[in-house]
This record gives sequence, C-alpha cells and structure tokens, in this order.
Amino acid sequence: MSNRTKSKPPVKIKAKPAPRKRSAKPAARRHDTQNDVPDLELLPPKFQTWFRNRDWTPRAHQTALIERVQANQSTLLIAPTGAGKTLAGFLPSLIDLSGRDDKSLKGAGLHTLYISPLKALAVDVARNLLTPIEEMALAIKTETRTGDTPQSRRTRQRIRPPHIMLTTPEQIALLLAHPDASFLFADLKTIILDELHALTGSKRGDLLSLDIAALRCFAPGLTTIGLSATVARPSELRAYLVAQNAPDTHHDLADLVITTGGAKPRVAVMELEEPVPWAGHSARYAMPAVYEQIRQHKLTLVFVNTRMQAELIFRDLWRINEKTLRIALHHGSLDVAQRRKVEAAMAAGKLDAVVATSTLDLGIDWGDVDLVVIVGAPKGASRLIQRIGRANHRLDEPSKALLVPGNRFELLECRAALDAANAGVNDVTLARTGGLDVLSQHIFGMACQAPFLPDAMFIEVRSATPYSALTRQTFDRVVEFVSTGGYALKSYDRFARLKTNDDGTLRLAHPKLAQIYRMNVGTIVDTPMIKIRVTSAKTRRPTQAKTTGTRPAFTGGRVLGEVDEHFVEQLKPGDTFAFAGQVLRFEGLRDTDAFVSRSNAPDPMIPSYTGGKFPLSTHLAERVRAMLADRTYWHHLPTQVVEWLDLQSQQSLIPSPHDVLVETFPRGKRHYLVAYPFEGRLAHQTLGMLLTRRLNRAKAQPLGFVANDYGLLIWTARDLSQMIADEDLDIADLFSEDMLGDDLDAWLAESHLMKRTFRNTAVISGLIERRHPGKEKSGRQITMSTDLIYDVLRKHDPGHILLEAAWADAAQGLLDIARLGKFLRRVQGHIKHQALSKVSPLSVPIFLEIGKEPVAHAASDVFLREAAEDLIREATEQQTT
Repeated sequence: MSNRTKSKPPVKIKAKPAPRKRSAKPAARRHDTQNDVPDLELLPPKFQTWFRNRDWTPRAHQTALIERVQANQSTLLIAPTGAGKTLAGFLPSLIDLSGRDDKSLKGAGLHTLYISPLKALAVDVARNLLTPIEEMALAIKTETRTGDTPQSRRTRQRIRPPHIMLTTPEQIALLLAHPDASFLFADLKTIILDELHALTGSKRGDLLSLDIAALRCFAPGLTTIGLSATVARPSELRAYLVAQNAPDTHHDLADLVITTGGAKPRVAVMELEEPVPWAGHSARYAMPAVYEQIRQHKLTLVFVNTRMQAELIFRDLWRINEKTLRIALHHGSLDVAQRRKVEAAMAAGKLDAVVATSTLDLGIDWGDVDLVVIVGAPKGASRLIQRIGRANHRLDEPSKALLVPGNRFELLECRAALDAANAGVNDVTLARTGGLDVLSQHIFGMACQAPFLPDAMFIEVRSATPYSALTRQTFDRVVEFVSTGGYALKSYDRFARLKTNDDGTLRLAHPKLAQIYRMNVGTIVDTPMIKIRVTSAKTRRPTQAKTTGTRPAFTGGRVLGEVDEHFVEQLKPGDTFAFAGQVLRFEGLRDTDAFVSRSNAPDPMIPSYTGGKFPLSTHLAERVRAMLADRTYWHHLPTQVVEWLDLQSQQSLIPSPHDVLVETFPRGKRHYLVAYPFEGRLAHQTLGMLLTRRLNRAKAQPLGFVANDYGLLIWTARDLSQMIADEDLDIADLFSEDMLGDDLDAWLAESHLMKRTFRNTAVISGLIERRHPGKEKSGRQITMSTDLIYDVLRKHDPGHILLEAAWADAAQGLLDIARLGKFLRRVQGHIKHQALSKVSPLSVPIFLEIGKEPVAHAASDVFLREAAEDLIREATEQQTT
C-alpha cells in the first residue's frame, strides 16, 4: 500500500497547507566547469582504468555531477552536443551500483530510471550504455520499457525489474497505477531526465512532474538529474527537478552545472539559381540539390516538420535516385519494426540518408551523420540548434547543416533562425501552469494504486512545480470531478470513479476501472488511427463483397504503419496513396484495418495528419520584422527575394518592426484585407475569426479568411477601401484590444473549436475513454460522446472544472490568446493602412493559401504554379499601369 495511507490524517486544511520544513541541505549552486580540472578520485579504480583504456579523460562536468549526486543534490547539467551528457548522467548510478550490497534492498531492486521523450532515444541510449557495462564487466542489468516492449516483459519488469530501466513518461504513469508500485520503487535512488527541455512545457511534462512527486513518496532520498543542451532560462528546469517545499513563498532549485565550448556549427541557407517559390512548403524545387548534397556526404539526416512532408520528400528523392543511394524514411506513423530496421541500418553505417520528422530530433547518436538538411522553416531558434546537433555528434567537431526554405517567407525565417542560432539564442518557454485534466488523470491513476487521503495528496501535488500555485479549492473541485463527474453528471453511475472509505480515504469505485485507466493513460491525444495492411492479391475484392451484401473477406498482411482515420474515410476502393515509401492501392476497410495492395500509379495522394505544425516563435517573428525593415540587411538575401521586397515597397510599403501593415484591394468580384502581424499561425487564425465577426457587424459581408505564420487574408463582398474612406469602417477600432472580451466569448460559444478542445480535455481527464477491453472507439464515436457532454455542461453546469480546463487549453494552445493580446497592445497607434488597386507582391504567398486541401497531390503543385503566375503577373503589372 502507498505510504500516503500509512500515516494518520493530518489536521483538516481549509485553504492551503502550511509549508513543510525544508530539508537540511546546502543551497542550490551554479557551477561552470569550463576551466575546471576533473577530480579523478571520484572514479573507482575500475572506472579510471576503463577511461585510460579508451584514451579518454573524464570531463570536469562529468566528475562534478558524480560529486553532486553522491551528496544527494539534484542537478541540472547543461552541456553542448557531443560533450558526454548521457554518460555523465549514468556514471553516478554505475558507480553506486558497482558497490551496492543487494542484501540491503527493501524492494525489487530498481535503482535508476532513465526517462526520455522519445522511444527511439531510449533504445539508442540503452545500446550505448551496454558498452561501459560490458567492458568493465559490471554486474548491472539494463532494459528498455516503452509502448513497443512485449507485454510479457512489461509484466515481468514490475516484479523483477532491471537495475536501470530506460523508459518514457507514459510508462512511469502506468507503473505507478499498480498496487505493487511501492515494492517496485522502494529502492529507487536516481531519476535521469534526458533532453529535459523537450519533456517540460507541455501536458506530458505536467503528468511526469506529478509522477515524480509520487515517486518521492516511495523513495524519499530520490535524486533527479536533468540533462539538456538547449535552455533559455535554466531556473525553469532547475525548479522542475526538485520538490517545492514552500510554493507559496519561493521556488526551490536544483544545482546547476554548465559546460561550454565546442566547435561552432557550420550552417548555411541553401541558395540556388532557381528562384525560391512564392508559396508552398515542400521545397520540391530544391530536391536535386539536396540529392547532390546527400551524394557528397557519408550520412545525411533530412529533417522535415510533418509526416506528410516526409512521405513527399522521400518519394521525390527516390524519383531522382540515379545513383541508387540508400535512402530511408522514419516517422512516428510507420510500424515499429520498420523504424527499428532503419535505426539499426543507421547504426551499422548501411544508409546514405534518412528522411525524418521529430522522431530523430533529440540526442540520438546513430551512425556518422556528417550533414543535416532542414527542409522548411525551423519555426524556432532552439529547434534549429537541436536539429543541427545531430550532425558530427562530437564536442570538438563542427556540426554541418543546410536550411532549405520552401517559399520566400520561409527564406526570411531561415535567415532569422540562422542569425539567432549564431547569436546563441534559445527561444523555448518552458514554465507553465499544470493542466487540470492532467491532474484528474493522475488522481485517477493514484487511486488505481491504493486508496489515498485528499489532504496528503494535495500536499504531494503542490510539490510538483507546474502545480505549486494550485489552490485547495481547485484541487477539491478536481477530486470531486474524478469521484462523481461533477454536479451535472453525478446522477450517472458511469462517471462515478471514486468512493470514500470509512477512514476518509478515496478508493476506486470498481476494480475494473484500473484496467480502463491503464488502457487510456497519457496526454497525447492523437486522431484515431487506422492500420495499413498489405493484403494478398488472391483475396476477394471489396466490390465483390458489396454485390453479395457481405463484409470484405480480407486475409491478414504485414502492417506498414498507421494513418489518420479521417484520411482513410475519404478513400474509395482503387484510390492510390504514398505511405512508408511505397505507392499503395486502397482495397477496403475492415474494423480498424485498411487493406492495400502495391501499385505503380504515377500520381498518388499523400496522407495528411493532424498536429505536427509548429508555430513561428515570438523571437523569430521579431527578427523577421526587423529584417524586413532593415534594407541594409537585404544584401544577405537572394536577388529574386530582394526584387520581391523592392516591388512591395514601390507598390505598397514595408512596415517598420513596430508597425503592422494592413492592405485592402479588389480582385475579381471580391475585396480583400491582408494584415502582416508575423505572430504565428495560431494567433493569426484567432485574429481572423474575430476580425470576421467585427466585419460582419460593420456590414462588410465577410466571406472567409486564411492565415499562415506571417499574415492573414480576409475576403468580403463589400469594398473595404471605400468603407474606410467613407468612415464606415475604422481600422484602429477593427484591431482594438477589446476584441478579446465579448467578441472572443461570443465566438467561442458558437465555435466548434471549443468542442474540439473540450474533446481533448475529456479524453485526457478520463471522462471519456478511447479504449475499452476488446474494443476501441472511433473518432466519430468520441466526438459524439464529448459533444453531447459539452452541451449538457454548458447548459446545466457552466462552471464545470473541465470547461475551465478546456478554456485554459484553448487560450494557451489553439488560440494563442496571450500572444494575440500582446500584438493588439503593440500595434495601437501603429497600424499602417494601404488602399491598393490590385494585389500586392507581399500578399501573393498568403493568397495562395486559399483553397488548399489537407491531402497533397502532385497535380496541386501544377495548380499552385499556375495560380502563382497569375497573381505575380497582376502584382508586377502594377508598376506599369
């Protein structure tokens, strides 16, 4: 049983708990090891010999970390790529385990948890960790535990775990939800959090912080080590690593060890004689040049931002692969066996290039990667630095990278990201307030483990940094929601998950709920996926089944991976699409499996996926605005881009960094308003939605809008330029900050976006389950369930905790309210309106967003080219008319 139920209930807490006494330990320290000499005495003789045999010398930050862990000081290590961060993180555990007496164990013997944001990273680190263990003949057992681990092994690991377990955040939540968790974690001494910046700052990080707080109850002397190469504000990560003993007054911080140095990366933006396209994101124009770079290097990683783009680029590279280079594909929707095959080939040096998404983003060290190609805009300086670091994963050798913009705005962004990276700027914000839906899931999971006392649980939860400001009133509302579903739902037994025992503890309402929790744990809410199976040509075709009224009688087949349910719903038998590097013919659907056969069709569709689109960071947006306004910088840009900007300044204007340009003009039978905030896609979409409401009130008859990372375009039936001239429409009022008040509330009340956000919070909180024993709900079933509950709550319980959580999610994520609010405050008195007679050069890329479909098609490139030519002709003709 959890130690949460062993002690007597504390005095009832009315508001917030009294701060716990802080443990007697030295104050957190900051230590830069750049000029330090490593203390070799901290290494046992066997370890010193191992380093000597490899002609290595321990680095100062590695021995500094050993010293701190031996003093039970949780520590954040910041070091550049190739500095040996991972070895530094494991050395204290290897040293301690090499001298541990197993007779003193209180539990299962699990000593160290290594937690990675990626399954692939955990597998890679496990492979590399075996080298020192085997070469020093250490009696230390290591194993990975991810969603890909066989169930039989995962079951055994709860009873007989390895000394070191390499895993992901979701697996920690699963392990904690078992009654034997106290036995499993009784001997836990160290948690290593690799690529910590990628774990925090999200709901996934919220859940992990709560799980670490729970682990401290089982292992009070627990030490945490954070490893990161990319940190803007180290204090955010230092606070995450330790328990917050007095959250009402200050944040406790872990120690900080920093090492600097390393070779400066060699990064360039690819410039070709062929003009950069005005629009589009695939960068297909540059594939011959990318292929030539692959040919000239030993192993190239080609990074893209989406799975759809990965399939497209991989297919384009194979089309021109005259030298039969060994090019592979790696993204999260491919079957795990296929991904592991690619990873093994990389490690063995059997590949020339890999086209990948963020699945290979982080500190993975497979093979001798000597070039990174980043296709499309990086969206943030930190993300760029992270991806650059995959090349020449060594401290004393420079990483080499090429940026390949997909269009002219992306070229500006690439230049801004390159300048930011050269200046050492990191632009990721990690501090956040923990999600209430995540807290609901965690409380449910802890009840699966053992009954708990709400008072003790509240103190435990507040020790996690994202929840350090949580009030007792909000906590009690969350507990009530988990227990009964809340006021409007408590009369339904299906929402009753917790019951109160006579001693005041809360327990599961029914044992079967534990299995349902374990099947649905996690904070990543994907669109329901359909497995792609290659079926035998001998099986009966679905068209035959239709004529007989029976279901398609497909046999099994090899699973290639998964695609979004929404994409498969659009297919009809005979349609072709590209997936897993192959052209496939859709034969039919049975349950959650799509059966396909191989095809040679020349023009297949490319599956689209929800998510995966990173918004432009605030820092890069500021740099792009400054770059546009600074003509002295333009000589760094390609000639055709300079000509584009010159033409814009002649026909309209280039705004200053502090102004926002708003253009109005007619085209065809419509009238257009284009604004260039450069605040990112999410903020622009929200702005577009709110502006169309205001334009509708002004009787401008808005018909629609599109937005990208750089601007937004609205089209109307009425002449906006004339309305502004006649003072029927005031531009300053149109962009006034009060649109974030009543306008926002009114729009959200009737918007499907809030229902979509509520759907995610309902799934994460456990109110709606995606999976049940023996079955899985379709996306349509989940939507119907959550939409019905949403309508009931809005009508009968508008203060429900999940509605509050959904609003917070929408404001922070899909709507980007904070960023939009800053923009509206910034531009008051700084709006530059230009009434034009025709489309402007700067607006052409945004114009070409109109009518884009979520399924890529080769023919769409032809259409895009023709549409661009028409618009460009109009924009350039303005000079002579």
